[in-house]
Amino acid sequence: MTRILIKGGYLITMDAVDRRLYADMLVEGNLIKQIGPDIDLPADKVIHAGGMIVLPGFVQSHIHLCQSLFRGQADDQSLVRWLVTITTLESYHTPETLYASARLGLAEMIKAGATGVIDMGTLHHQDSVFHAIEESGIRAQAGKAMMDLTDNLPPALQETTESSVKESMDLLHRWHGKANGRIHYGFAPRWQLWNTEGLLKEIKQEADRHGAGIHGHAGEIHAEVPQMLRERGRRNLKYLEHIGVVGPNVQMAHCIWLDDSEMQVLQESGTHVLHCPCCNLKLGSGIAQVPEMLARGINVALGSDGTPSNNNFDMFIEMRIASLIHKYRLGAEAMPAASVLRMATRNGAKALDLGGSSFGSLEPGKKADLIILDDGGLHASPLTDFDRDDPVRRIVSAYQSGSVRTSLIDGNIVMEDGKLLTMDEDAVLADAAKAWNTIAAKLATI
Repeated sequence: MTRILIKGGYLITMDAVDRRLYADMLVEGNLIKQIGPDIDLPADKVIHAGGMIVLPGFVQSHIHLCQSLFRGQADDQSLVRWLVTITTLESYHTPETLYASARLGLAEMIKAGATGVIDMGTLHHQDSVFHAIEESGIRAQAGKAMMDLTDNLPPALQETTESSVKESMDLLHRWHGKANGRIHYGFAPRWQLWNTEGLLKEIKQEADRHGAGIHGHAGEIHAEVPQMLRERGRRNLKYLEHIGVVGPNVQMAHCIWLDDSEMQVLQESGTHVLHCPCCNLKLGSGIAQVPEMLARGINVALGSDGTPSNNNFDMFIEMRIASLIHKYRLGAEAMPAASVLRMATRNGAKALDLGGSSFGSLEPGKKADLIILDDGGLHASPLTDFDRDDPVRRIVSAYQSGSVRTSLIDGNIVMEDGKLLTMDEDAVLADAAKAWNTIAAKLATI
């Protein structure tokens, strides 16, 4: 069993009492074995972390790897028009272009400190995304998009209820629990009004049976509310509660346009909220009531959404925006840095772990998903004493992704000194450019 010893780092543990300390850490296999001063045990690899920060890795809790190639292709468009643009592009994916898209997104996220993701795929070729996830070494929940009520979309993005469930179950049986349990399946119904009630009920039964997740969207734009009331007779979360599709294995992105009764559903059911502040601002969708959710004990995690709605996978930017957008409404004390960092780490891990706590903090017995940051350089200076200067505030307000030096996922080093070890970055970039040119050539024939 491989042993990795991390020496002399400043540990931001994100544990229940928020311990922060200078210490060594011993990783044995895929678990954190020991934390303490001056650990003197043999190790296969020693990482010297003096002057650096060690903390749990970020969890990108809502992304679309299938859209990584489409960065910049739908800028300055409202969500409805944006959906037309991006779903059309998704319809042109081949297994090869989807694989290139997923690798591009995964490489960017790992270099920016992500050790876990919750991904929603497109309709077809989902095995390509899973292969990219497996090779990258990242921890992930992923699944094909499910859309059995989409007569208005391109034919390549239409499916029957039966075929959608069958293909999803086939993928679950092939991928759920693979890579030493690092990969989990997540049913991915794209939106309540693009899915039949029968499909939603069926996948909740299967998710409960197999320990899988359900990852969707809810309350993203104001126009959803009257449309849901007309077509389903209830607002988003009340409808999902009515049909039984809530709970700790359900993760809902955005959740901007909710009333108090829907907030109560989230609070009582343990359903996770996936907050995407940059996306919500870029598309003009609105601002979720995140401080109010956190005050109710609702688990809120952070995500970037897809690159064409963001346009990046950088959790440092996401944290900074999340910390700022609520202050105008609620005052400068709203969304303190410690709460934001918890959303990016421990809360994201809770959503990915379906309410569990097997990773997301630095504690003996937890899975070794962690990152090592340098001192922030010019962006965070002066930061001369981690005990005195509160690096958490600097991480949220000033650090940039280039400060991520090393990443461990499931006890394996996937990036060291800023260099990806599981992917060739030059090849990822070249393959992405080639894949985009393939799709662009198809667009040119329209």
